[in-house]
Amino acid sequence: MASVSIVFRKDKINKKNEAPIHFRIIKDRKINYISSGIMLPVENWDDKNNRIKSKHTNSARLNSFLSNKFSELQDQVFEHETINKSLTSRGLRDKIYGRKPSDFFPFADEVCEVYLTEGKIGTYDKNVSIIGKLKKYTVGKSISFQDITPEFLGKYESYLKDTHKNKVNTINKDLRFIRKIFNDAYRKDLIEHSVIPFNKFKLKLEKTEKVFLSEDELTALEMVKTTPGTRLQLHQDMFVFACYTGGLRVSDVLQMKWDNFDGANINFTIRKTGTQLSVKLPNTALEIIAKYKPKKKNPDAYIFPMLLNDLDLKDLRAVDTAISCANSYINKNLITLAKKAKITKHISFHTSRHTWATRALRKGISIDKVSKIMGHSAIKETQVYAKIVSSELDKAMDVFND
Repeated sequence: MASVSIVFRKDKINKKNEAPIHFRIIKDRKINYISSGIMLPVENWDDKNNRIKSKHTNSARLNSFLSNKFSELQDQVFEHETINKSLTSRGLRDKIYGRKPSDFFPFADEVCEVYLTEGKIGTYDKNVSIIGKLKKYTVGKSISFQDITPEFLGKYESYLKDTHKNKVNTINKDLRFIRKIFNDAYRKDLIEHSVIPFNKFKLKLEKTEKVFLSEDELTALEMVKTTPGTRLQLHQDMFVFACYTGGLRVSDVLQMKWDNFDGANINFTIRKTGTQLSVKLPNTALEIIAKYKPKKKNPDAYIFPMLLNDLDLKDLRAVDTAISCANSYINKNLITLAKKAKITKHISFHTSRHTWATRALRKGISIDKVSKIMGHSAIKETQVYAKIVSSELDKAMDVFND
């Protein structure tokens, strides 16, 4: 027999310290919830009597509503269970309230919008593009989650490869975002776990080597003669600065202001993750930023003068565009600098991140500290650099075979 109860979901407390009241159906140890539509401040719930406290303005009306709905739900559960005893808790809920819509694109658009509201413009644009390709493939027709089967994904994978000329890893990123949409829909109880096609569809991924500079290559790039005051010198300094300062991302280096520098440390919020970080600058980094220190103290000025001082930082689209344009300009000059330094590797500003990580590990900084300084959310993101360094050591030992 199924059991029905009223529960105050303290596991879902929001920022206003409110939690929802749900009706819970339990059958065969499986639990499903039905929303009552009521959000209640935690202090207004009576745990002992499982009801809204009388001090709440509408306690009498809301308790009456809950009681009536509870009785109604009990009757319906009993009725459906009498007809079909094999119904699960989810099946009972669906019989009573109907199946929730499972259209894929409207929900996918909602997932994309979250990135926009969080100010992650680049991620939003990338994911909108991913969904746009899928919409083009389905010729704009509405599809349900159930329509996206392992067979569907196999054909779509071929479409991306043949029509869009996407590489294996680009296709992997597209499909991983589609997988995220399925997982989000499952967590929100919009689909059954069995509907998720990635349970049976394996994503392909090609291993790529991370490009980083050796100590000699970094020194060669540092020694390239550039004309003071030029963009080429500025971009050279920014790259070298990042190679010595935790492999900071170009977006963070561009937005650093003198207000973020206390004389020894750079203190800032990582743009990508929103986490706060403080990095002590080594001597080389201190020497670089000393070149750009303004004669007149101005804490709001950018340390590396590339972004316009009147750029509206609240206009996230404008900021993202400015950073993207600046990054393209920097990367173009880095190719020029690499040629002058006789470096054959294809480098970009992100190479500084890989360079710092491998240098740090070679110099004996523990992997957990490297992970923290790089702002990684999980240490497994950092372990790839440890493997690179380990591989280099293995190659070094081969000299004993000569």
